[in-house]
Amino acid sequence: MNKSQIPIPKHVNDFLDWIDIEKGLSTKTQENYRRFLEKFLLWLRSNKLDSLLPHQLTPEHVWDYRVFLSRQSHTHAGQALKKTTQNYYLIALRALLGYFVAKDILSLPPDKIALSRPDKEKTVKFLSLEQLEKLFSIPDTTNIQGLRDRAILESFFSTGMRISELTSLNRDQVKIRPGMTDLELGIVGKGGRARTVYFSKGAIEWLEKYLSARDSNKEDKEKALFINYSGKKDAPRRLTPRAIEKKLKRYVVSAGLPATTTPHVLRHSFATDLLTQGVDLRVVQEFLGHKSILATQIYTHVTNKRLRDIHRQFHGGKDTK
Repeated sequence: MNKSQIPIPKHVNDFLDWIDIEKGLSTKTQENYRRFLEKFLLWLRSNKLDSLLPHQLTPEHVWDYRVFLSRQSHTHAGQALKKTTQNYYLIALRALLGYFVAKDILSLPPDKIALSRPDKEKTVKFLSLEQLEKLFSIPDTTNIQGLRDRAILESFFSTGMRISELTSLNRDQVKIRPGMTDLELGIVGKGGRARTVYFSKGAIEWLEKYLSARDSNKEDKEKALFINYSGKKDAPRRLTPRAIEKKLKRYVVSAGLPATTTPHVLRHSFATDLLTQGVDLRVVQEFLGHKSILATQIYTHVTNKRLRDIHRQFHGGKDTK
């Protein structure tokens, strides 16, 4: 059968295969697209449009669907969907239309679906260098758990890794020699994208202390770099993201820092520190492993301030004659 004559709902599985095989998107991203498109399929069914062919989808249909999304509410909170959440559904629909274009199936062009303006500009939470120093001083480094936690905190800020990337590191990846001041690792991050991360001298020193403590225990044969010392028999030896989040929360309270401080805030702090020192936004994009520069542009709070300060220094105070 000519694919152009197949109703839109019956294309979804082929679309998901396409973003897997041809686009190489992660399993999690595929699940998200499926979930977001289910909302669109629900809307089609409720409006008796199950048999709608790709070329029959009109801008009027899209508008009606956007109105439908704007009137949706969160199941538990009873509040309207945020504009950013509505956009996720629209982006998924855009991607489906992109699939039609790639497969030469006549349809509405993806760029005909405009995204909603966000409710307000997203703000980025980050810690200052003084706050970071206070946080780093909290773990009790007289025991191996404290050495591990200090190494984790230093590694977060030094590399800008996501928590899932950090917890997936293995012990044999980190080869430290005495007096070493440079360490770089190749990792595979979100979306299967490979990149290199770099450890500072301070991070290397604490990793070396932590690994030396582990090496002194001849029974420690664990593969993971960061392991659990809870003592519970059924506890996973590889430290989980949730365990790190809970531990960090306790350190944050002890340091008197904002309760909103999470591992991702340390990643934001890494990026903010680089930009404050004049590093180009596209270089920071590479460090963070962002596929698109759009994801990195949330840090414009830094670049905008730096531009304002430069303007004041070199132009704003000068009088014209």
